[in-house]
Amino acid sequence: MAAVEGENRNVRYEPEENPPHLVTVGAGLQAATIIVAPVVLTVVIVARVAEQPESYISWAVFAALIVSGVTTAVQALKLGRIGAGYVLIMGTSGAFIAVCVAALVEGGPSTMASLIVVSSFFQFLMASRLSLLRRIFTPVVSGTVIMLITATVAPVVFDTLADVPEGMSSAAAPVAAAATLVTVAGLVLRGPSALRLWSPVIGIAVGCGVAAAFGLYDTGPVLEAPWVGLPSGDWPGLEFTPGPEFWALLPAFVVVTLVGAIETLGDGVAIQRVSRRRQHATDFRVVQGALNADGTGNLLSGLAGTLPNTTYSSSVSLAEVTGIAARRVGAVTGIIFVVVAFMPKAAALLIGIPGPVAAAYIIVLLALLFIQGVKIVLQDGVDHRKAVIAGLAFWIGVGFQNQAIYFDLLGDGFLGVLLGNGMTSGAIVAILLTSFLELTGPRRMRLELGLDSETLPKLADFLRRFASRAGWDSDSAERLVLVGEETLASLESAGGQTEAERRVVVAAVSRPEGAELEFVCASDRENLEDRLSYLADAPEIADVREISFRLLEHYSSSVRHQKYHGVDVVTVTVDGPR
Repeated sequence: MAAVEGENRNVRYEPEENPPHLVTVGAGLQAATIIVAPVVLTVVIVARVAEQPESYISWAVFAALIVSGVTTAVQALKLGRIGAGYVLIMGTSGAFIAVCVAALVEGGPSTMASLIVVSSFFQFLMASRLSLLRRIFTPVVSGTVIMLITATVAPVVFDTLADVPEGMSSAAAPVAAAATLVTVAGLVLRGPSALRLWSPVIGIAVGCGVAAAFGLYDTGPVLEAPWVGLPSGDWPGLEFTPGPEFWALLPAFVVVTLVGAIETLGDGVAIQRVSRRRQHATDFRVVQGALNADGTGNLLSGLAGTLPNTTYSSSVSLAEVTGIAARRVGAVTGIIFVVVAFMPKAAALLIGIPGPVAAAYIIVLLALLFIQGVKIVLQDGVDHRKAVIAGLAFWIGVGFQNQAIYFDLLGDGFLGVLLGNGMTSGAIVAILLTSFLELTGPRRMRLELGLDSETLPKLADFLRRFASRAGWDSDSAERLVLVGEETLASLESAGGQTEAERRVVVAAVSRPEGAELEFVCASDRENLEDRLSYLADAPEIADVREISFRLLEHYSSSVRHQKYHGVDVVTVTVDGPR
């Protein structure tokens, strides 16, 4: 029985809980300390590679911090269907570096801004149709993309470990990095819980102190920067009459946007795993909210003329390290981003953190993030098909990222831009293989039911016909019918829809291990996975309605309940004849 079990004792504050103000502000400062620098540096790197003027760089950094702060707060606090309701920190997307450089070179900031605005609507579309894409964007796909994020970022991080000015002592970088890594890892592994909460700040402070002793921390820019100020540049505007360069780059922007959406999907799944003491089934309404907030961030970034936004996967690692998942932390982090946008001195202080120090701590986050990706891939079990999808996608992505696969043939054109990023190329492989598996799989038998007095006889007849076609014996067929009836009864007892909403679509398909039944119906019902997991703690049947849950738990081999806005999808597997 694949019910959701386990308790995460590492979680000190769940999303709805309110930690003390000092802890909230401290956790927000930790997140800002780690993430503000890459938000700013990504913008600076893209603009300088594209040879943009300092006035545009000043504006783009300011806009990126404002948009990141607003969308981080929206992710945490949730406005309607926009936002996850979890601490998912937003920031400049590294996946867009190549395509944004191309857009700036070919058409300038206004062309890039228009491309970002148009492509952002594809993310809203994906969020609204996520239930229809559930067989493509599976845990294997999203978990593999998270693993590829670490493989894509790791080479840059490893290079940064040795990023020191010329003439500096050869021991400066390794000693500062080692001091940071040892401090953070030591506190996480063996430190008391009170100090573990502050492990990122303590580790970075120790690393910066060691770096300063070698003269590696440059305080000049911090002293010269004003305390309060506005950007010197102006809004670059939008391109309302797009030229050929716009249409040539639009496909690449759309693909990278969808790849970023898959990353957000994985983050939306992973953040739920590390934010609750008792593990619950994944709520895909949270994922839809995260995607909508991500799309909002991209739309605002395009309108503001800066690089696109995305969720930072380090949010998951940070929540796991600190044990603090309270929504207030996300709101405080967003506010700090906005404040830093108007405080050049604060931004200079964070940006001044030496590369080896920042890289050493990011290695800890990447290690935790990689394991989260592995856990997501494994959550539904791995057979030889899922293993091939995850393995091929990961290593092909790594190959393209390291320019080891046909790099000379790709060149600098569309394919080079599209496949040069390991996360993009690996995600494409995972999606194509998953789509092929779905299209070539066994055909599903379908039945639509109105929940009335004739429902159970119709369902029983449908399942017996399916079992007969599959060659099942009568005992196995009746077991399948029992599971189908109890699933339907469990759905009815778990929610209170009106008569107009009481309809369900049932699909049945043969699997190597038996049969898979899928029930699609109106939402706002209790999650069956969670209900089944709670039965382990309830030895006595206090409510006769629980009989359906217990029978379902006994006769099915797994139950998976995916909740989307407006739609519930319950997938039940039943072992075939022995």
